[in-house]
Amino acid sequence: MAAELALGSALAAIGAGVAVGFAALGSGIGQGIASSSAVGAVAEDSSMFAQGLVFTAIPETQAIYGFLIAILLLVFSGIMGGSPLGVTSGLVAIGAGASVGFGGLGSGMGQGIASSAAVGAVVEEPSMFAQGLVFTAIPETQAIYGFLIAILLLVFGGILGA
Repeated sequence: MAAELALGSALAAIGAGVAVGFAALGSGIGQGIASSSAVGAVAEDSSMFAQGLVFTAIPETQAIYGFLIAILLLVFSGIMGGSPLGVTSGLVAIGAGASVGFGGLGSGMGQGIASSAAVGAVVEEPSMFAQGLVFTAIPETQAIYGFLIAILLLVFGGILGA
């Protein structure tokens, strides 16, 4: 029989799920959009495989941010170690998970759309690769904001380093 979780730790589990679930959803949608364009580009010109792969991989970072926050929540919430959390810290954990999860959802989808357009531009003009990377990287900033706010919530909410 599993040990009973403290309510705060259970709330942190919800935060971990939100963090990785929504961030991975954004990455998955973004990568699907980008990869569909990359497949079309490779069908036209097989030398586009490497460029298409790069643009398809870029929206993966949102899932990585969500995964990292989820692991931190699990490790420091009493689920995988550490002390069980109180209710207030558990609510902070949900906020941290929502910050990185929803930031990753929107950013991943936007990045996939930009990546898709960049693949199309590079097919037409191969010298557009660097410019395409720059435009594709810009939607990443929203995911970085979400990740940083999640870290700040974990530190100043007493979950990490307190």
